[in-house]
Amino acid sequence: MNILGIETSCDETSVAIVRDGRWVLSNVIRSQVELHQRYGGVVPELASRRHITTIIPTLQLAFEQAELEPAAIDAVAVTYGPGLAGSLLVGVNVAKTLAYVWEKPLIPVNHLEGHIYANWLTLPGQPEVEPPVFPALCLIVSGGHTELVLMRNHGEYTLLGRTLDDAVGEAFDKGARVLGLGFPGGPAIQRAAAEGRPGRYPLPRAWLGDRYDFSFSGLKTALLRSVEQYRKPSAARPSRKPTAQQPFPEYQPPEYLPGLPVADLAAEYQEAIVDVLVEKTARAAQDYGVAMVLLAGGVAANALLRERLRAAVTVPVRYPPPILCTDNAAMIAGAGYFLYRRGITAGLDLDVQADLPLVTRTAVTAA
Repeated sequence: MNILGIETSCDETSVAIVRDGRWVLSNVIRSQVELHQRYGGVVPELASRRHITTIIPTLQLAFEQAELEPAAIDAVAVTYGPGLAGSLLVGVNVAKTLAYVWEKPLIPVNHLEGHIYANWLTLPGQPEVEPPVFPALCLIVSGGHTELVLMRNHGEYTLLGRTLDDAVGEAFDKGARVLGLGFPGGPAIQRAAAEGRPGRYPLPRAWLGDRYDFSFSGLKTALLRSVEQYRKPSAARPSRKPTAQQPFPEYQPPEYLPGLPVADLAAEYQEAIVDVLVEKTARAAQDYGVAMVLLAGGVAANALLRERLRAAVTVPVRYPPPILCTDNAAMIAGAGYFLYRRGITAGLDLDVQADLPLVTRTAVTAA
């Protein structure tokens, strides 16, 4: 069964074709990083505009790479939330149009579920990826989400914990801005941390007792206070308020005095984030007796997180290759296949849900 997937939840325009929920035939991703770097983060209005201009060429290229015609498509899957409303609308409207014209089923996919199902995918020319084993513990770590979810079977999720404030990716982006490392923050922090030594400038960890929840806002504030002594006295903080002449204010990196230990602070900041993620995930894996731990989301590409998590748990740890960690349509098509097998489809009145949860909080007890 060939599923066409469409993903436009934030700042990547992506179209993919996946066979039977596992085999990636094509996965075209048009990144907007170069557009948003000058602003220090994603500008929603600019993101939606770029999706409009790139979605059709991306669709055409996906068919070319898969060497298929539209007649070979059995269903259309699309991200309808969570994400930026304007960006989501582009993908959903294109998907509804294609489903109508081709007379194919329309499958609504939760973006977070898509990230999880990236762990089922095999890329072209790569060895076959064995399907994950249930029950699995899913650590979803992305720019907008940090959630720890128990997955007992396809579609059976229990929320164990989530961030109370900043998501991990957001914390990396904010930390990179504080250190003047640019956007996107995750890769920038990781590169700088490779040259530094953690522990020289200690930063706090928010453990929150025995809860599986996360908090990163205090860590971000502690990093900000650590660099304040290096800020140039004469350096005024640039205004970020939009004006008629500059509706989208550009990012101005902070000005610091010589001697700011950027690499050491980046290393400690990364360690502080990874320590909490790994400790809580390892404890939940033991408490619930899972068979496997799945990493999902853009931050799943972080090398330190992968290494520490593998060392901390006794069960296999699965994570997608980097190209499938960040937003992509192959994961949406993959998830769409398993949703379709469960009889989940949508009508042409499908609308976007910018704050769509994967699962709501429920009372849980350890196995």
